[in-house]
Order: sequence, then C-alpha cells, then structure tokens
Amino acid sequence: MIWGDIMITLIGKDLAKEGNEFVFYGPAEECESCRVKSSCIGSLEKGHKYKIVEVRDVEQKCALHNEGKVNVVIVEEAETIICTQSKVFEGSNFNFENFECDDLDCDFRELCFAEGINSGDKCTFIENLGKFEDCPKGNSLTKVIVKLNI
Repeated sequence: MIWGDIMITLIGKDLAKEGNEFVFYGPAEECESCRVKSSCIGSLEKGHKYKIVEVRDVEQKCALHNEGKVNVVIVEEAETIICTQSKVFEGSNFNFENFECDDLDCDFRELCFAEGINSGDKCTFIENLGKFEDCPKGNSLTKVIVKLNI
C-alpha cells in the first residue's frame, strides 16, 4: 500500500528494525500463493532500495523467514550514493542512465552501477558530494546522493 512517498510492507521479524535498508529482488516462488502477497510485496519495485522508517507492532505468519513471522513496516525509497555524468542540480528530477564502462574489476564500480537504482529510474538529486577524481577510465564524474521517485 502506498501513501505519498511511504509504503506499507512486511519484512522478517528479525530484520524489522528502523533504519535498516534492503533491496527488493522480487518475490520468492512461495509468495505467489500467499494470502498476504499484495500487502507484503505489492507496492515494492524489483531492484529498488528501501529504508524502514517505522516498525508496527503487527505480525503475520510467514514460512520464508527464520522466526516464521513478519512485521508490518513503513518504508520509503532509500537514498543512494552514485557517480553520474548527468548535469543536474540539487532538488532537480532526472532519469538515471548508466554510462558505458567495461571495467568489471573497477574498485568503484558499485558507485556507477549502484544496487537499488536502475537505468531509466526517475530520481531526485539530493546532494552534490563533489567531482569524483578516482575513475581509472578518466570519465568526468560527479558523486551525488539521489533518491528514487515513486
């Protein structure tokens, strides 16, 4: 369920802690026939990163999690640090696009191909962290904090 920028979902009782972040990789096979599927994963986007902002004192049974239970949690899209070639300004919205890079062993690859953000996602530029000088390919990059738009 989505309300503005926040969503209600379910997460394993042992993981349900305010401030925890997770990437939704898609439903498990067992989720397809679950009676609470729409409440649990219905509002989550595959490949997006979320942050738990509130844990409710409501539990459901779930065979997939260690303790056999999930908690109701309120989540929002998490902020992500990326390197980009885009020319954007703080507060502006833009479509994130990965750029070409064939260096699979780069120590900084996770900044250019960050988990939880996909090419084509609509983002809000939160903060400029400055020019990124460490690109081994010499790309002109800026390190920024972004948040996906829901």
